[in-house]
Amino acid sequence: MEGALEHCPEARFSRSVDVGAPEIVASTGVLLVCAENSGRLAGGMKDLLDRTFYPLIEHRCSLPYALLVSAGNDGRGAVAEAQRILRGVPFTEALEPLIIRGLPDRVALHKAREFGAGFAAGLDMGIF
Repeated sequence: MEGALEHCPEARFSRSVDVGAPEIVASTGVLLVCAENSGRLAGGMKDLLDRTFYPLIEHRCSLPYALLVSAGNDGRGAVAEAQRILRGVPFTEALEPLIIRGLPDRVALHKAREFGAGFAAGLDMGIF
């Protein structure tokens, strides 16, 4: 899977503040990368999900997604919050969420890279 993202010319990398329902509707899948803050989703990701929730339902948008959370020492609260919101759209969880705990080191960054590449490869192959 090394290099899978380089073979996805349609992949877009955007900050949550720069994304709205039209960009999500035009996607084939969504990789959400966010931080945990006090056991919850960080503000930027929560804002994105709040702004797009009803418009995505109105568009009958149902996409595969993967979730990567950077957390101090837990991350489960942020994951549970995101999953609850995304099930309501409804989106389909393509991969089990990846939680990176503590300061990301080389090993954590490698896991994150593999996670993203695996999601991209699965979308490309039509698995999700």
